[in-house]
Amino acid sequence: MRTNLCASLLTLFVCGLAPSARSADDNDAKALVDKAIQALGGEARLSAAKALTWKTKGKLRFGDNENNYTTHATMAGLDRFRQEFDGEFGGNPVKGVVVLNGGRAWRKFGDTSMELEGDALANEKRSVYLQAIAAATLLPLKTPEFKVEPAGEEKVGDADAVAIKVTAPDGNDFKLLFDKTSHLPVKVVAKVRGFGGDEFTQETTYSDFKDFDGIKKATNVAAKRDGRTFLEAELTDFKVLDQVDPETFAEPK
Repeated sequence: MRTNLCASLLTLFVCGLAPSARSADDNDAKALVDKAIQALGGEARLSAAKALTWKTKGKLRFGDNENNYTTHATMAGLDRFRQEFDGEFGGNPVKGVVVLNGGRAWRKFGDTSMELEGDALANEKRSVYLQAIAAATLLPLKTPEFKVEPAGEEKVGDADAVAIKVTAPDGNDFKLLFDKTSHLPVKVVAKVRGFGGDEFTQETTYSDFKDFDGIKKATNVAAKRDGRTFLEAELTDFKVLDQVDPETFAEPK
């Protein structure tokens, strides 16, 4: 997932125009982000939402097996995130917690807990920003850490959509698509890694947006990995929090 020298007057002329053309492209992508932010509720309202919490229920598919699950997530910026998972796999109940707190992260399943380091830590940080940017807030895309550029147009379902390529601080990129009429974010395409370390191309779609105290959230999310259905989720609750207990992002016990 990760200039030539001008040799004539003509080439010099073209090179002289190139930065302006790129700047125009950048501005086009930034304009798309601005429209999407406005569609979600506006920059002022999203900026005021320092912490968010939401719950989902849905199904996960591994091969031919379909498994019901619920989640409860809390986020305060892209570097503080906690998600609790409760599901059933092969008839066995499974509970899990993943926590990201700045430069540290932990994963706990059942009674087994481990701190994530190296590639596992980097992967968890990526997972959080991929989920949070489209599903919770687009504001990070306006910061210098994230680079955006146009990436064409395509269909998402039956609707026309316009895409941008986003390069994140870790150097990895992903594609984010907005509905051409509503300007809402409707799809993310990115390389992701599963628990076993295998890499997949994941396509996540967002639909059925509803208003929660002035902020629009997709209430249905579906994901495919390498073309196969992986996840279907329904948003069951969403709230803006005035404050979060610091213990929320502590190592899970």
